[in-house]
Amino acid sequence: MPGLFNTVTDMATFDLDAYFARIGYVGPRTPALATLHAVTLHHTAAIPFENLDVLLDRGISLEPADVFRKLVHERRGGYCFEQNFLLLSALEALGFAVTPLSARVRWQRPRAETPPRTHLFVRVDMADGTWLTDAGVGGLSLTAALRFEPGLEQPTPHEPRRIVREEGRYFHQALLGGAWHDVCEFTGEEMPVIDREVANWWTSTCPQSRFRQRLTAARALRDGGRLALLNREFTVRHADGRSETRMIDGPEALLAVLAEHFGLHFPAGTRFGPPGSPWPT
Repeated sequence: MPGLFNTVTDMATFDLDAYFARIGYVGPRTPALATLHAVTLHHTAAIPFENLDVLLDRGISLEPADVFRKLVHERRGGYCFEQNFLLLSALEALGFAVTPLSARVRWQRPRAETPPRTHLFVRVDMADGTWLTDAGVGGLSLTAALRFEPGLEQPTPHEPRRIVREEGRYFHQALLGGAWHDVCEFTGEEMPVIDREVANWWTSTCPQSRFRQRLTAARALRDGGRLALLNREFTVRHADGRSETRMIDGPEALLAVLAEHFGLHFPAGTRFGPPGSPWPT
């Protein structure tokens, strides 16, 4: 699709100052591993994962100016195609060698099911090897990059992670409650612009898409906790493993939770989801 960044030359106009102000990052701007880890954490903690424009039938534009305006200037969140495109663009502007990769999200799906290949994440090639980062997988978005080394358990500021290879596929997994859970499945295949456009269209418009069927928002906390919103359930997960869930009792209470905990502000009276419903059930 014309206009989408594909080369380092195109990144000359990327506003790193505005992006860093948005995520609260004031550290070094060298393409080093410490920078990669720090930018990943700051991005995931500052910019919430959310699908609210899908439920408002506003459409999801992947044009660079639109993504930047929405997530940076308007201080909104987004889902993987927006989140990881912005992250990839920032890393490229910093001088990292980055590649957009495609994946299938497997969180809470059985291995027998084949979900659509509608996830975008980022490969980063460095002198010491290849790393993966992902700010767009909801309540399990990475808060540190992962070394692309199958079988290696890796700590992050949040859950331990690993990459395993089984039956010719890679699986990104998180250690939760003493067990490893699939987050996504991938082959290492690059996701070119046209594939992102097609997957984004399906994700944001198809009635069978999970993003058309439920409201979701998530944000990592710098102390190791996480915030998650799924329809009427708001959950705070603490760094020590404790979690607290409460039900949201009305549409105005939902707007208050979005504003207070996710920094997402909408006019009073905003309703998400089908006519007659404040948000999907």
